[in-house]
Amino acid sequence: MTAHTSARLPLIATGSVIGVALVLTAPLAASAHVGVSPEVAPAGTRTTLQFSFSHGCDDSPTTALAVDIPDAVTTVTPVVDGEWSITRDIGADGVPTRVVFTADDPIDSGLRASVALDVTFTEGAAGESVAFPVEQSCVVGSTAWNEATEPGEEEPAHPAPVVVVSEPGESEPGAEHTSGHGAAHADDAQDAAATPAAAASTGSDDPVARGLAAASLVTGVGALVAALWRRRARS
Repeated sequence: MTAHTSARLPLIATGSVIGVALVLTAPLAASAHVGVSPEVAPAGTRTTLQFSFSHGCDDSPTTALAVDIPDAVTTVTPVVDGEWSITRDIGADGVPTRVVFTADDPIDSGLRASVALDVTFTEGAAGESVAFPVEQSCVVGSTAWNEATEPGEEEPAHPAPVVVVSEPGESEPGAEHTSGHGAAHADDAQDAAATPAAAASTGSDDPVARGLAAASLVTGVGALVAALWRRRARS
């Protein structure tokens, strides 16, 4: 290997390490949002929507999640969970217009937590994408997840969770929904099975886990490159 080639090796290695770091850390920023599941729900049928997050406001712990209820929803029943206290703003028709979930203890960034609502969409909303604006309050600051996502355009910085309303009887595979007399029994089962919402995430969407993995990989690559360069320099 010539001296010129040896001199280029550290530069190439440094560029490779930086590239790996960028590739691995880019998903961390993209994962910062409040999601909703299921993303498809049928009109005229009660469906349980889970609103989840695994981040704070610039890493400040989350204290509350306020969900605004769109006009396309005719019934709203917050699901009780021991980790949250619940308050509601009730509209003139008796349907909540805003539901606020306040955490018993602030939830650190990097822990996955969720809140749930049983909702029914109007049959007239079939075929529409219905947004649920969410305000995330933290120990320091807050974030409004209320920006519309336009078809064919990049996702905004703070997108509102969106549910696509399908025709009655149609839903996303695996979605939880009930109708008629079965709805009351489903409510009882959900209340009995309620579990703490905040838990350390072990899934692939945990930003802390991905960050540690990225740092470990970058460190390993850097050490390997340094060893090869020293070996070439001695040759």
